[in-house]
Amino acid sequence: MATHFYTASSLDGFIATLDHSLDWLLSQDIDLEGPMAYPSFEKNVGALVMGASTYEWVMRHEEGRWGYTQPTWVLTHRDLELPAGAAVELTSDAVSEVHARAVAAAEGRDVWIVGGGDVAGQFADAGLLDEVWVQYAPVTLGSGAPLLPRRLDLELLEVARNRSFLCGRYRVVRDEGGTNRP
Repeated sequence: MATHFYTASSLDGFIATLDHSLDWLLSQDIDLEGPMAYPSFEKNVGALVMGASTYEWVMRHEEGRWGYTQPTWVLTHRDLELPAGAAVELTSDAVSEVHARAVAAAEGRDVWIVGGGDVAGQFADAGLLDEVWVQYAPVTLGSGAPLLPRRLDLELLEVARNRSFLCGRYRVVRDEGGTNRP
């Protein structure tokens, strides 16, 4: 079991535009059966955690349908509409508490920090992020939501090319005390 931040990024380090759009990503060429692609990653995920902006994007993009079967926690201080019949919980609890619930719910499978970069950074700050997977798209945005808005030391574990994407899997390097090494 590990906690992963799996995401796509523009070459200049943004995961979404300033208005939270992913249109730039959805027009890119990737093989969903290819190396490090989303479907094979998602098969090992037992629970999800995401921020409110990511949740709202998913709900808009999927027109209110919820495509995940895994229990999901949305970090927010706002009331958001929940999809009927889905295991989605809104919470403003500390990431350490949310992580403990997600790990228990995952039942030995992985926890996926879906987004955004600041959410993943909060888990990293708490020493709870194990890996970062980034699919770099062949596009630059110039501005937007940064991939990870803080410093982390990472060790490259795996690299692959998936059509137009450069894919990297990294381990978060921690010091002897178990916290992330800045």
